[in-house]
Amino acid sequence: MKIALFSLLVMSIFLTGCDDQEALVIYTDRHYETDDAIYDAFTLETGIEVEILSASADELIQRIQSEGVNTPADLLFLTDVGRLERAVDENILAPVDASILSAVPERYRHPDHFYTGVTKRARVLVYHPDRVALSDLSTYEALTDPSMQGRIVLRSSQNVYNQSLFASFIELNGEEAFDSWLLGLKDNLARRPSGNDRDQAKAVFSGEADIAIMNTYYMGKMAFSDDPFEREVAAALEVFFPNQDTTGTHVNITGLGVVKNADNKAAAEALIAYLLSENVQNVFASTNYEYPVIETATVHPYIDAWGTFNEQPINLSTLGDWYQTVSIKVDESRFDQ
Repeated sequence: MKIALFSLLVMSIFLTGCDDQEALVIYTDRHYETDDAIYDAFTLETGIEVEILSASADELIQRIQSEGVNTPADLLFLTDVGRLERAVDENILAPVDASILSAVPERYRHPDHFYTGVTKRARVLVYHPDRVALSDLSTYEALTDPSMQGRIVLRSSQNVYNQSLFASFIELNGEEAFDSWLLGLKDNLARRPSGNDRDQAKAVFSGEADIAIMNTYYMGKMAFSDDPFEREVAAALEVFFPNQDTTGTHVNITGLGVVKNADNKAAAEALIAYLLSENVQNVFASTNYEYPVIETATVHPYIDAWGTFNEQPINLSTLGDWYQTVSIKVDESRFDQ
């Protein structure tokens, strides 16, 4: 993968004093070949070796806590703002130099710079056009309409992607509205929530349901998959961005922050600056089908064909106020049962 060289001047600012340092250690729950290629390019350009430890977000956060001042982790790179907010709550991240984050819109980064978004994805409605008319779709709220009974699938309500969507609903509409919406959505499910986002698309393709709630980048992953069946699924389905005339579509980030006890903070911030450069943002978008967080970067043509859309007008860090509430409410509603 070819990545244009990042500005030597900018890199020198953040790498001063980093000669002969140990490898930069990233703890991450991301698992994409794109990331490995980007880290290799960073090493080629800077001479800084990158080591990866992969596990679930919960495992990584617990590990950093247990390792304390002896943690080898320099960066924590996670796939949802909910997980990043938990890392902030657990006091394991340190503020990032604000100048590095200047190109990132405020809604995609922590107000005190404890983390920044690197890529984003929208949580949309994916539907089968043979069974759903475009005029049938409008908002997340409308998924509770009686006409939707037995037609909707999504993964577990305890999955962080749905918890973030639910938290955004409370942030925008309040708890009372959420309680009613959650019960109405449950009544309209085609099956008990299970599987991952790809499984929801496959359920729609097979006729088990008509509409799936899922993240956009999974559609790109399936459309260009090595698996012919996944390509067939993606080709048959369409994407709809809900709430375009009201509160906007829910968007979430994958993002990272510097670990509080990091040994290589300067190198960690250099990598953050690198990941936020326009060239690298283009690589994320063109190979992993995610939206870039830098507005000057471009998206993959497959994603671009869906058109632009309005996003929820909230700073994603505010969702952290609602995760515990969401977890309690979905348990009380027995949403997954």
